[in-house]
Amino acid sequence: MTVTVDAVYQGGVLKPAQPLPLEENESVRVTIHSRQALAEQTAGMIGWKGNAATFERLLAESEEDA
Repeated sequence: MTVTVDAVYQGGVLKPAQPLPLEENESVRVTIHSRQALAEQTAGMIGWKGNAATFERLLAESEEDA
């Protein structure tokens, strides 16, 4: 079975955003994929020549104006 869930790392423990379909004490294998910022995900797609931090700031400002 493969299950993909969002989780938050707090106090040394991964906390899933929703209940998992697992039995108590069931062993699993976990693969961690950190979420990338939108600027990192889309790097190179629009010919942006600036850095990711500036692009993130511009995106945030445009969302505030919306």
